[in-house]
Amino acid sequence: MESPKLKYVQVRDHLRGLLADADPGMAVPSERELVQQFGVARMTVRQAVDALVAEGLLERSPGRGTFVAEPTLPATGIQGFTEDMRRRGLDTDSTTVLARVEKANGGIARALGLTAGDPVIHWKRVRRADGAAICIEDTYLNEVMLPGFLQAAMPASLYAVLDRRALRPTWAEDVFTAALATAEEAALLGIEAGEPVLQISRRALHRNRPIAVSRSVYVAGLHSAHVQYADL
Repeated sequence: MESPKLKYVQVRDHLRGLLADADPGMAVPSERELVQQFGVARMTVRQAVDALVAEGLLERSPGRGTFVAEPTLPATGIQGFTEDMRRRGLDTDSTTVLARVEKANGGIARALGLTAGDPVIHWKRVRRADGAAICIEDTYLNEVMLPGFLQAAMPASLYAVLDRRALRPTWAEDVFTAALATAEEAALLGIEAGEPVLQISRRALHRNRPIAVSRSVYVAGLHSAHVQYADL
């Protein structure tokens, strides 16, 4: 009789083979289907799936099933404001406008994979480069993943903190939008209301688990975005 370990490896390797030609978001066979196909215990199937989830190849969605995960990017490929400005040879500093725990509204909850009303950290800052206000960064963080975050002095770099906690984003989604500064944004940035600004909305994930969503408003004449593409 084959040992449970060999059965687990068999199920794992079968699933790995299915992933070779699968698109991100595609559903994989359910635990029940795999139990019937291989004649093994549900725990054996779960062990095989857990191994692929840990590798970042699969992701579970409660109540929906298990799906092919989005490909991850090298952590060094995703930069925060501080790293971006330093790459440009600019010194940075920030002023915190607010930093507190709030209840997530529907949109923030969906973006972070939470339930509306769950606690989130809301951190809003004015970011400066070489002394000039260049950006308003409004960030919401998954509070459960960052215990004690607000109990220490606010850091100069969010991504540096995430790095130290082994939670640096492994991939992110950015949306760029041209807009006009509101009165509040203009006051914080030292510009006139109605002047052009560049909005960058980001959803950052660590190993397919959302950790932060942010909306950054840049003074259009003081910032340019550099995006690289690869034909993979």
